[in-house]
Amino acid sequence: MILISFISQLKARNEFLFYYGILCFVAALFFLIMSKVSPVQYNHVSAWYKPFKFAFSTFTFVWAMAWYCYYLPDFNVPLFNWSISLLLGFEIVYIAIMASQGKASHYNVSSSFFSIMYSMMALAATLVTLYTAYVGLLFFTNSFPELPHYYLWSIRLGILIFVVFSFEGFLMGSRMNHSVGLLNDNSTMFILGWSKKVGDLRIAHFIGMHALQVLPILSFYILKNTKLTWFFAFLYVCLALFVLIQALNGKPLMSSKSPDNKVHIDQ
Repeated sequence: MILISFISQLKARNEFLFYYGILCFVAALFFLIMSKVSPVQYNHVSAWYKPFKFAFSTFTFVWAMAWYCYYLPDFNVPLFNWSISLLLGFEIVYIAIMASQGKASHYNVSSSFFSIMYSMMALAATLVTLYTAYVGLLFFTNSFPELPHYYLWSIRLGILIFVVFSFEGFLMGSRMNHSVGLLNDNSTMFILGWSKKVGDLRIAHFIGMHALQVLPILSFYILKNTKLTWFFAFLYVCLALFVLIQALNGKPLMSSKSPDNKVHIDQ
């Protein structure tokens, strides 16, 4: 019942991002099916895992932002909708095209064209993060007497943590490598692809960015207290920092029992 109510309210709040989210969800399902039926691989795993992850992550992001932006007074919702959908849509389409060819989308500077496309993806991700940061700023500078104090803080902190760990992606971009100890190592860990051999900077990136959904949901339905919300946010940041430090030290989240010291080049 809660899910049905949420979907109904979300559609009423922002019909554009509601349907865009559904489109991304359907695309994610398609990419997941392709990962099971297509023989195309990259770095010993299905090349379709990457577009699946990006499409599904975009689905959760746009639905969350559609819900939160509804609370903002005098906010240009159409501009936000079109900006976010075009920027993230560009990334998903390009990643899917490259996956279909078994080629790298990220860290691919093997030609002038691929270098430009990689730079454009980085620019798109940066603009989305900055726009999200602006939304977060509006939640700090406006008053929302209709919202429970703990819920308001969960949105503020969720967006703040999202922005910080979204920019952690620049750490990977500057290294042209998401692994510490090998070159862009990959595995089949829960489709996520996190390395079982060395440190993986994508784990902190993933955990931190999904504070956008986790904190408000827990605060609204379970914690229902401002101090508890702050405390959980603190623990959440500690977790993200822990896996980041672990990755920087070259340690995997879960070790692989089979020794393999090959150097791979991943997406």
